[in-house]
Amino acid sequence: MVENVVFDMGNVLLRWDPPFFSRLFTDDEADAELIRLALFDAPEWPLLDAGAISEDTMERIGELRLPESERDRLSPTLRRTFAEWDLHQQRIPETNALVERLHAEGTGCYLLTNAGMRFSRQRGNIPCADVMDGIVVSACERLMKPDPAIYLLLCERYGITPESCLFVDDGPRNVDGAMRAGMRGFVFDGDVDALEAAIRA
Repeated sequence: MVENVVFDMGNVLLRWDPPFFSRLFTDDEADAELIRLALFDAPEWPLLDAGAISEDTMERIGELRLPESERDRLSPTLRRTFAEWDLHQQRIPETNALVERLHAEGTGCYLLTNAGMRFSRQRGNIPCADVMDGIVVSACERLMKPDPAIYLLLCERYGITPESCLFVDDGPRNVDGAMRAGMRGFVFDGDVDALEAAIRA
């Protein structure tokens, strides 16, 4: 069994579901699609996770990415969506329960996520957050997965070795980054039993 398991947040502990977020405050599928494209799928969105732009800037970018003919009508809905989407993130109970079991057994459990400064609010929606032995958030560090430096930063900060870690993420590129840093990797596809088996192998 591995000594330490490092978990991603999106689609591992909490759902990352832009189509769902975009429909929170509209029943019109076409409007929801415009909001998704302007906000969550905007090429600038990763700059939030990198800590390179503010939330105010991202909101304004989202408004400007709406079609000009629809901007006045849809801007209030986009602003509300941006302000509240994280409050509606759905938990993934099975992986949160797995973290709690592993922690109780003495396995080191860590969270490494590409997320913006809003993580301080998202953390309250992660049931297992309080049993994590350490947390690293990209926006706070100005480093992002899959850069090997962010995985090594976690190890240095918490006094663990990459070789002792299994990194769990739904994104193959992020898992590749962990492996380049010396960790083992697991691409999570929603099968918690397979994940637990890999941890205990």
